[in-house]
Amino acid sequence: MKRIRILTLNALLAFACVGFLQLNAQETAPAASPASPSPSKEELTLWKIIQLGGWCMWPLGLCSVAGVALVIYNGIAIRPAKLLRPEVVAQLQGAFDGLDVDSARNICVANPGPVTNIALAGLARIKDGEIRIHSIEKAMEEASVAEITGPLVPINYLSVIGVISPMIGLLGTVSGMISGFHAMALGGMGRPELLADSISEALITTASGLVIGIPVMVAYFFFKNRYTRLISSMNRVCGELVETLEHALRRYQRGDLKPTEAAAADEGKE
Repeated sequence: MKRIRILTLNALLAFACVGFLQLNAQETAPAASPASPSPSKEELTLWKIIQLGGWCMWPLGLCSVAGVALVIYNGIAIRPAKLLRPEVVAQLQGAFDGLDVDSARNICVANPGPVTNIALAGLARIKDGEIRIHSIEKAMEEASVAEITGPLVPINYLSVIGVISPMIGLLGTVSGMISGFHAMALGGMGRPELLADSISEALITTASGLVIGIPVMVAYFFFKNRYTRLISSMNRVCGELVETLEHALRRYQRGDLKPTEAAAADEGKE
């Protein structure tokens, strides 16, 4: 406790000394002459920054527009309600539970989506009323590969923009430095205003590339993680559909179910 008190007292004395020295410095500082005009500061607007950034600001602008568009698109497309379609899955569960293959096909055709497209690929293996669970499950696995990779393309585009935007900014930095050294070679050492444009281009393009790339990469990982969770949910839903169909087929074989389809259904075993 004594040490803490001593350290606290020393800190207070140090702050008091610093404050006293600053007060003396302000009192002894010479007052500014009222006749001397203050330097005017030019206000930097967005258009002025774009002009100072040079030619690299145009591809960076395109990257920013594309990044915003992809974020909006993925925000609309990568949703559980759009990809999983719980109400449609409930209808499919009822059709599979009653071995109503025709109704299941009609539901899939009327409601296109990843889950319904996968289920429709499995239903396509039912021919002449013959239901082979192994063949249906294999067809659904094959179709799931194409359905899962489709929404990943716009998400990967976010990664591309997030990577190339800082690289374009670095390209603008190199271009600005080249212009600056060229101005120095032409005698700009004694005229700093000749280097101002080149230095502004070098700094603004780097900052613009980072400002675009960082949020886009954050959005990329966000949508990628969300879609990964949706993929596991889709696999679980498809597995439940196959399980429902297999259970209904066993009930039919025991005579507990009368399917609406006239043809007999037989389970193929390997």
